[in-house]
Amino acid sequence: MSDVPPAGGSQPMSEPTAAREPRRGREARRSARAKAASLSIPYIRRNIPLTEVLSAEGLEIIERNADTLLQEVGIEFRDFPRALDLFRAAGCDVQGVRVRFPRGLARALCATAPSRYVQHARNPERNVVIGGDATVFAPNYGSPFVHDLDRGRRYGTIEDFQNFVRLAYMSPFIHHSGGTLCEPVDLPVNKRHLEMVYAHVKYSDKPFMGSVTKPERAEDSVRICELLFGAAFVRDNTVLTSLINANSPLVWDSTMLGAAEVYARANQACIITPFILSGAMSPVTVAGTLTQVLAEVMAGTAFCQLVRPGAPVVFGTFVSTISMQSGAPTFGTPEASLAIFGAAQLARRMNMPFRTGGSLCASKIPDAQAAYESAQTLLPTVLAGTNFVLHAAGWMEGGLTASYEKFALDFDQLGAMHVLAKGVDLSDNGQGMEAFRQVEPGGHFLGCPHTQANFETAFYRSNVADNNSVEQWQEEGAKDAATRANALWKGMLADYEAPSLDPAKDEAIRAFIEERKASMPDATY
Repeated sequence: MSDVPPAGGSQPMSEPTAAREPRRGREARRSARAKAASLSIPYIRRNIPLTEVLSAEGLEIIERNADTLLQEVGIEFRDFPRALDLFRAAGCDVQGVRVRFPRGLARALCATAPSRYVQHARNPERNVVIGGDATVFAPNYGSPFVHDLDRGRRYGTIEDFQNFVRLAYMSPFIHHSGGTLCEPVDLPVNKRHLEMVYAHVKYSDKPFMGSVTKPERAEDSVRICELLFGAAFVRDNTVLTSLINANSPLVWDSTMLGAAEVYARANQACIITPFILSGAMSPVTVAGTLTQVLAEVMAGTAFCQLVRPGAPVVFGTFVSTISMQSGAPTFGTPEASLAIFGAAQLARRMNMPFRTGGSLCASKIPDAQAAYESAQTLLPTVLAGTNFVLHAAGWMEGGLTASYEKFALDFDQLGAMHVLAKGVDLSDNGQGMEAFRQVEPGGHFLGCPHTQANFETAFYRSNVADNNSVEQWQEEGAKDAATRANALWKGMLADYEAPSLDPAKDEAIRAFIEERKASMPDATY
């Protein structure tokens, strides 16, 4: 199950030259900048104020309503008797598969979830903190289709999946390899998770996510990590952060509960996420939607804590809106932004890490609609103080498609978010008083020593934007942003070099995968 609706620093600047640079030279320099920056840029540590839209009174109203919802209506935990037994023993009213929580009990059960945790990567330099003032970007998740300008829209393959892992590894501003970057539909459903997890292990050294489509696939993910990190290390540390979606409204199903149980029992992190398109899966109002989000998150988190108190859990939400005329999902809307801000406040009051947002759009191609809808989602995501950002790059067509060009366009914008989140530099150099002493009134600052000393790091430089004159742009082929992004991702894949992996671990993981694949016939479920 995935969030797919139904059908560090600035980059260096190069010095100005008198002559115009040849077209291929510019593309080579653009690719080189991306490659150089990919060496290591840590996750974001925010240094800007949080944007909050709800007063303390407003938050208390939503919290009170969520408790009422859990007490009077309840949540269904379907086809999973162990969950019902746990809740009954904890003091809940269980009737059939419906679980009703006495007021305050769900929040009390959630209290053992940690406020932050470290997810370890096989390269310790790539470890990330989930929680606090940290923001971690992870790429697209769950798309059955892929798109690029050369071949158009098509079903995803394992080759596409591996390419997206490579691009996420090469992308300097993506901190996490993610999970199901696209669905490799050329592989059997019951076996593809093995090759997907292996691709994250083999082609990247960033942290990654495990499979959630069946409990045994979650078990396979944990086992692969035990071979990679060592069983003792996995027992004592978090090496997987995986997505557990509610079946909104007010249902947790056996598939998600089974995967959550596996990960919680193994001390691995679950992102407990209501998937909501307001007006279809929740009330049309922001406050009503937030009430449902909080109720579903508390119920799912409580289950994880009953399985293993202290297991890491992320307060997740995926909230957007629909067209009231057609029922189609819409993205980048002001109501969705308000829900992002409000849910982040609720998560902080739960003392839990928070996940939401990304670079979301409904556009079918990487065009202006894709850009502005993604920007209207990404900026609130960062300003809300989101800790884990799934779908940060590549999401298109409401999540049905993973786009190569949009991947490159998005990670370029993620770089800008790194700079924004650092806030205003108030050091002696940042105050710039020396520059005022160096430039006479009526002069200019371009050639002064302060400007020259800060030339390379003064401003974020996009890898895909064209800021040249119209004449130079025409001379270089009059390319639009998507065409430039096409060249960028191709250059990144051409430059890709796999991070080293211990041959003995690689061999052990491959042996396990082949053994598991041989143990079952191909299946489509």
